[in-house]
Amino acid sequence: METRAGHPPALPHPNRRQAVARGCAWLGLAAGLATDPGDIAHAAPQGPAPPPPGATSGGSGPLTLRSAAQSGSPAKYASGDPQRPGLCGEIAAAVLRADPDLRIQGLDQMVPLRRLELMLSTGELDVFFCLLKSEHRHPLMRYLPVPLYRVAHVLATRAGDPPAPRTWDELRAFARRQPVLLAQGTKLAGTLQEADVAFQESARSDREALQMLVKGRTAAVYGQDINLRQAARLTGLESQVRIGTQVFEEETQFVVVSRQLPEPVVERLTERLRQLNASGEIARLTERYR
Repeated sequence: METRAGHPPALPHPNRRQAVARGCAWLGLAAGLATDPGDIAHAAPQGPAPPPPGATSGGSGPLTLRSAAQSGSPAKYASGDPQRPGLCGEIAAAVLRADPDLRIQGLDQMVPLRRLELMLSTGELDVFFCLLKSEHRHPLMRYLPVPLYRVAHVLATRAGDPPAPRTWDELRAFARRQPVLLAQGTKLAGTLQEADVAFQESARSDREALQMLVKGRTAAVYGQDINLRQAARLTGLESQVRIGTQVFEEETQFVVVSRQLPEPVVERLTERLRQLNASGEIARLTERYR
């Protein structure tokens, strides 16, 4: 939630002690709890970071926006695979090609998903490429209306194991014997909770989850089809794991922006995405990751 902090009325020529006392009152601290003015400055709430040059401009002309890459998600960003460097990074690059006056900085900065949500909510980031919709995210950020690509929730099992569950009832029974594994911090945990499927989030990434699978530390990994396939390629486990074709749920990835981003900038990004969608460029990029 975004709030505005009030400012105490200025006093004429305050001395050092008065300035410290006013700072304590503004922070809601009891008198005497903070005696060092440096402590007060450290504790003061920080407002949103100022936008980079051009971020407050209108719908045309030079524009620089702040973004970041999601760590632990090689299907989206920085995979290390030159053939598939990251679908969301490629979509961002396509937007830049469609708008030569646009610059996006920070895509080389790897940030965990929960930190990304916080940075968007405070206005520290202007835009992020590829995020699923969820109830808790809607108040924190704004989803642009152009869908990017769909992901399917599937199971990965060991290549020589019996066929994987194909219905929610079968999956619930399967997971009662051994909980399914999924990567930490994803929205998929909420899906499994609602479906009453036992799970564990002990893997730090899909790559680590598949490695745990082949070592026998779990019987199945629940994840997104594109992410699991990319993780299998990057770990060299394609021959040892079987990515199921049974879809338990489908969701759509979107571009999200800070709610503090000016409307002309939002419209400009939306229009570029519409152009890429209409031309089939986003679909072509996505197909290479399936």
